[in-house]
Amino acid sequence: MARTDKMKLGTFVYTFGFHPASWLHPASNVNGANDFQHLLNVAKRSEAAKFDFMFMADSPAAAVGDPDALARIPTKMNRFEPLSLLSALSVTTQNLGLVATVSTSYYEPYNVARLFSSIDHLSGGRACWNVVTSDHDETGYNFNREGLDPHALRYERGNEFVDVVFGLWDSFEDGALLLDRENGIYYDKAKHHTLNHKGKHFQVRGPLNIARTPQGRPVIAQAGGSEPGIDMAARTAEIVFSLASSIDRNRAFYENVKARMPAYGRDPNDLKIMPGVVINVGETKAEAQAKVDYLIDKMHPDVGRLMLSEFLEVDLRGVPLDKPFPMDRLPAAPKGSRALFDELVDFVRSGRTVGELIRHYAEKHTGNGMTGTPAEIADFMEEWFETRAADGFILMFPTLPASLDDFVRLVLPELRRRGLFRKEYEGSTLRENLGLSMPANRFAKTRA
Repeated sequence: MARTDKMKLGTFVYTFGFHPASWLHPASNVNGANDFQHLLNVAKRSEAAKFDFMFMADSPAAAVGDPDALARIPTKMNRFEPLSLLSALSVTTQNLGLVATVSTSYYEPYNVARLFSSIDHLSGGRACWNVVTSDHDETGYNFNREGLDPHALRYERGNEFVDVVFGLWDSFEDGALLLDRENGIYYDKAKHHTLNHKGKHFQVRGPLNIARTPQGRPVIAQAGGSEPGIDMAARTAEIVFSLASSIDRNRAFYENVKARMPAYGRDPNDLKIMPGVVINVGETKAEAQAKVDYLIDKMHPDVGRLMLSEFLEVDLRGVPLDKPFPMDRLPAAPKGSRALFDELVDFVRSGRTVGELIRHYAEKHTGNGMTGTPAEIADFMEEWFETRAADGFILMFPTLPASLDDFVRLVLPELRRRGLFRKEYEGSTLRENLGLSMPANRFAKTRA
């Protein structure tokens, strides 16, 4: 059945772009990590293009590992705290959704509920919480832990955490604020509720001391392909950031997540599956490929070696670049994409050097998605959308704002010509623009 809805689009934001050498691009702002105007510029350009949201990826810790490589990769080493950034963007933009990553492993539910409620009010209903449980050891050492908690424990805590936040967001019902000056009554006490949550991980009395937000509650985003992550998404998420490994795998993922939603009393239309894709576009295929090659040429071998080490989960420091990759260093299974891992194994078996493998991995990793002409990019996106492998895309631009500008100038007109993407925003809130329903207040629902 042909789709009648429109494709959803979001800008994925690392300060300079997704590619680790993006800060070396001559069109980048080398001071951008601490320059609010740079990120406001990315937001304004995304908003002018009528994108749904701007997605701030985050990890609350500096990276650890090879210091020679990390000194060449600013992404984790120097960036704004995302909720501070969202607060500033909320009053300097008008329509763009604002997504920030906050971990359930290192916050308290009451803090998160209050922070996101405030941003939703400040922005007029455009806030979105990207729920993560964290997956890097370095973070735990800053929060009174020795690395990461076990995976199962993180998801157990995460599920309870989200439930508590949802309960706090229901503290005030719609219409609870009477604002009755004549009788001196500010709010209806019958529509203000105490949560009194006592669970395994949290004890939170409530109520939250801020009114119900313009969206009922902020939109929930989530990424995670594990079984607990998929189930958590089906139960709570409204945007899922998936990995665009292949159209068939993503279509199966799409069906898997949405098929679970009715068991939780949810309409599958209230969840948008949005793969993250790297887009390299040029007037010609050769021009697009030249943009890929330019950034790979700019990337220092130590950076490529660190990227490959993280994917293979092996330490490659000191391994000569001009020698064949040592077969005994290959793990039995990958940390990430199986398809990419198998391709790298075949590449190693052909006798290529470590340096050649690093370059090959860098091109595949930082070009995961599509490199081509505007028509080829639009064909790729249309096929994924129309065959229900995706409801839209989180666009991981290699450089910001240059690659974003390329997409808006070259691809967006083609998507609009095909009737796939909006010309104007449908509403004033992120929830309205994504086509999501307004969540019911649990206390009002119980009384009704």
